[in-house]
Formats: sequence, structure tokens, C-alpha cells
Amino acid sequence: MKRRVTALIAAALLLTVTAACGAGEEQSVRADGSVDLSQVTLRIGDQKGTGLQALLTAAGQLDDVKYEVAWSQFTSGPPILEAINAGSLDFGAVGNAPPVFAAAAGAKIAIVAVAEKGVGGQAVVVPADSPIKTPADLRGKRVAVAKGSSANFHLLAVLKKEGLGFEDIQPQYLQPPDALAALSSGKIDAWAIWDPYTAQAEAQTKARILVDGEGYANGFEFQITGKDTLADPARTAALGDWVTRIRKAHQWANDHQDEWVKVYSELTGLDPGIVGTAIKRSSFKDLKLAGDVVEREQLVADAFSEAKLIPVPVTFADVVDTRFDATLENPS
Repeated sequence: MKRRVTALIAAALLLTVTAACGAGEEQSVRADGSVDLSQVTLRIGDQKGTGLQALLTAAGQLDDVKYEVAWSQFTSGPPILEAINAGSLDFGAVGNAPPVFAAAAGAKIAIVAVAEKGVGGQAVVVPADSPIKTPADLRGKRVAVAKGSSANFHLLAVLKKEGLGFEDIQPQYLQPPDALAALSSGKIDAWAIWDPYTAQAEAQTKARILVDGEGYANGFEFQITGKDTLADPARTAALGDWVTRIRKAHQWANDHQDEWVKVYSELTGLDPGIVGTAIKRSSFKDLKLAGDVVEREQLVADAFSEAKLIPVPVTFADVVDTRFDATLENPS
């Protein structure tokens, strides 16, 4: 196992440092319409919360990629979508809220695939000795959340059920590493977050879960690209293969949880206990976008609009591209 992990790390680092030529790179489409994938570079955004690079590496889905892959790391989903809109990334996987905020801002994005994960690790956490015992006790409290993240929607839904809004709390818009430090030092009263950060807060600060995502949030993880990327036949061909590899990696993770814990821990530096808690709270279900996903996600968009947290209403179907639905063999 140790040798395998070492090899996986080496492979991941090799892919990370691969030089990316960017969107202006000459990409080869042959006269018959086929693509020379060796001339294609996909620029992928990743974050610790999704662990896409770790997952694909562990599942062996990076072993025989015919195109180049250049990785960039981000702290949450919204910055990934900003980079996709700016044309500096081709692909990223994010939670349910970032695409709503991006669409409201007029970003040139397209959702090309989706998986649903468990929401036990989507949580509002508080210090162990906090007097906050119920969600209603959040009134007037300093609550950290990454703006435009899936945690942003979860927090909104929790407050709404209690008859509260964002105006009834003191929202602290912090990225996860800063929020973890603020929770540890007592600078905030609560933190709306997702795994593995939820598990990290539980383990390192003894935080307790005030309320998780059950009954509040969907567990959608959207795979997103740029409309400019989809306009390029060469990169679109590579994306089709990329989406298939992610689906295979999802199935591998579901079937090999113990090995996935070991590899994810080794690749990210997170304690195996933290990783194990996070992974066991969540398995993957790949879905077709053409199912009820759009209808369920429209509820998220409408909630942000009603709360006036986005500048304009969003019609979620406008940013969905179902071309890769056909390659999903056994949708859940």
C-alpha cells in the first residue's frame, strides 16, 4: 500500500506541474473530424472539499490520459467559477450554490454533469461549550460562511425554517481556512461548512454539529466548464473523456472506501480519522442532468433570489448542457 501511495503521489505531482498552454494553444482536429488528444490541455480547478485530483489518482483514472492535465488549487467553489468565466480554467467541480451565483453574475459557464453526495457533512458547527443549542439560537450571532458556497445555501435554509434571515445574524464571509482559525480562537460563534472541513473542526476544535444538511439541502456536486471550452471541438472531446473518468472514480470510491481514505489522507495531508469521517458520511450517485436535477436546483436559485442574495433571478436550465448525459451508463 505504501509503494502504491508513493507512486500515486508521484503521478499526481507530475500532472500538477505539467505546463499548460492555455486556451490559445493550437489543438488538432483532423480532416475527418477526429481529435488528436495529445495536442489538448485541460486546465482543471480543484479544492480540498472535493479532492478531485486525489480521487482520480487513487482510482487509477489518471494512468492513461491521452491529453495533458494542468491542476490549480482553490479554497472553495466560487473562485473556480470565476476562473472558468475568465477563461483561465476549463473545468471544476463545485457544490449547489456557486453556479447560481455565477449565473446571476452572467458568467459564461455550462454545467455538464452532476453527482449527488450525502449531506451529513454539510453542517453548521459551534464550539463544544457554546450556549447555542438550536438553530433559533443563531439570532444575532457571528456566523462564518463562504459567500456563494453550498454552505451559504444550507445556512439560508436553516435560518428560513426558523423564521430568520441573514439580516438576523452577523454573517462573516470567510474562506474555510480563515473560518477554522476564527472558530478555534473564538472570533465567531458558528460556522456553516462542508466536509472534510466539518470533520476537521470536530476533530481539531471539538466543535459539535448544531444542524446538518438533512432536510435542508441537496447534495449536488456539479461539474462545470466554460462555454468557450465547449465551443472548441478538441477540448470538448477531452471533456467527454474526463467526465467519464470522474464517474468511474466515483464508483471506485463507493466500492473501496478504506483504500480511498488512505490515499486521500496521504495526498492531502489530512489525518486519516478526519478523512474517514468525511468519506463515510458521503457516497456518490451520478445522475442525469435531464432528470429532476434542474427542478430541484431551481429551488436553490429561487431561495437566493427571494432572500435578495443574488442581483437577478436565475433560470437554472439556462446554464445546463446535457450532451454528456448519454454516456452515463447506469444513472442512479
